[in-house]
Amino acid sequence: MRILMISATFPYPPSLGGTQIRTFYLLQYLAQRHTVTLVTQRSPEVSDDDVATLAGYVDQLVCFPKPTVADLQPGLPGKIHRFAQFLATGTPPSTTYLATPAMQRWIDDWVEGGHCDAITCEHSVNEVFVRPHYRQRVGKVVVDIHSSLYGTLVNQLDTGTAEKPLRDRLNLGLMRRYERRYVQKFSDLVLTTEEDRQFFQPIAGSTPLHLVPNGVDLEQFPYRPTDPGGHSLVFVGAMDYIANVDTAQYLAQDILPTLRRRYPGATLHLVGSKPTAAVQELGQLPGVTVTGRVPSVVEYLHRATVCVVPMRIGFGIKNKTLEAMAAGVPVVASDRGLEGLAIDQPQRALRATTTGDYVTAIGHLFDQPALRATLAQRGRELIEATFTWERAGQAYDTVLTA
Repeated sequence: MRILMISATFPYPPSLGGTQIRTFYLLQYLAQRHTVTLVTQRSPEVSDDDVATLAGYVDQLVCFPKPTVADLQPGLPGKIHRFAQFLATGTPPSTTYLATPAMQRWIDDWVEGGHCDAITCEHSVNEVFVRPHYRQRVGKVVVDIHSSLYGTLVNQLDTGTAEKPLRDRLNLGLMRRYERRYVQKFSDLVLTTEEDRQFFQPIAGSTPLHLVPNGVDLEQFPYRPTDPGGHSLVFVGAMDYIANVDTAQYLAQDILPTLRRRYPGATLHLVGSKPTAAVQELGQLPGVTVTGRVPSVVEYLHRATVCVVPMRIGFGIKNKTLEAMAAGVPVVASDRGLEGLAIDQPQRALRATTTGDYVTAIGHLFDQPALRATLAQRGRELIEATFTWERAGQAYDTVLTA
């Protein structure tokens, strides 16, 4: 099968965030069995070596320059213009700004030239490149949604974590209408969790919904040989993503100070690339280290007593949770951090909601090596049985070839 994969996010190296990781490993699996052409956008930080390495995984790699925020009209006039466009076109600015004419022309020519049997959009924002008539030209036109943009807005407003609440409330109805409209262009919708499936079911109509969960590269995240003990916490994620920034602040400003009243030597490592100014400031707090991008995330996981994922916003399976469990690190997390994971029977991680819940759960793990060992072993077993990229790739392949 000849597959055209569309990804505005350059999916290499597969360590910079959830979108890159998922896209790369699904691409890697499909390219071993099919002819894969990847069309993507290259930002300035993508090196020539990254391009050359990624090109080795596909039959053809086509790159276009990624638009930047600087390309947008600035100030209040720009905001008014973008909102007016949203009203007129029904497509949000976060998606339309990616739609460069050159990339669209290339995709049109490739599809009209009959060069592909299937199209995949690797994240819902890439739907902007898919024209409704593609379904008459190509057998399968699939969108790997990752998570609902409308649902994310609702989640942020409900939790008080929205960066611009007034704007987001104005956009709610438009975003719901947008999702109802764009899914009609696709033959199949791919989601990561049962929660996402239930959310999209009312708007999908007769379009089939498929679950393809995330996975872990078990060679990149081996089970740690020893439990380091101690009183150290770790949280991993791209530190310019709003959900991770909110989590980092909650951990450093609320959970850790309360925890240090019981365990004065407790520490927290915030591990991830592109820390915002707000995240960097957290490094001034007692016990907090902000690392920025690191050569090996798994080394920080292996050195931590507990991985904490107290996310309040963000839908879908969290790679950071899967990777910690694969590495043999006991996890304390929120419902959002544990979405899509069967962790309660038997217990494979500890669930928490309030600051007090987190301090109590972390304290249990600090004080009980046997509990740490049990959760670590069960967590690894869950990943090996259910959340590998091999299994995810097989499920994705089935969607495309059925």
